[in-house]
Amino acid sequence: VQLQAFGGGLVQAGAFLRLSCIFSGGTFGSYAMGWFRQAPGKEREFVAVINRAGGTPNYVNSVKGRFTISRDNAKNAVYLQMNSLKPEDTAVYYCAADSTYRDFALKQKRDHWGQGTLVTVSS
Repeated sequence: VQLQAFGGGLVQAGAFLRLSCIFSGGTFGSYAMGWFRQAPGKEREFVAVINRAGGTPNYVNSVKGRFTISRDNAKNAVYLQMNSLKPEDTAVYYCAADSTYRDFALKQKRDHWGQGTLVTVSS
């Protein structure tokens, strides 16, 4: 399985970006999909997850109401729409796949990781 994330960039506060992650080499519909991020000098943190069928999205509190996770099982893709971006959203964003939706945010390991895409939000 390979995950390729893209869509990051440099934007000003208040702007929006849409991240995409393309899944290949496996059965996309068998995995819950999610996004994590790692800011400079900080640990990687959970951002959002969506179940295999595209339901039950869950978010870290700091992005609720601003970010939306979605997936298109026909295109083997998961997306993260990020609106009203803040400087504190600056991080490398990673997509991840795991066969289990439950505890996706808290598990020590996930089955597969993408390579990350950098999001920089200037004030």
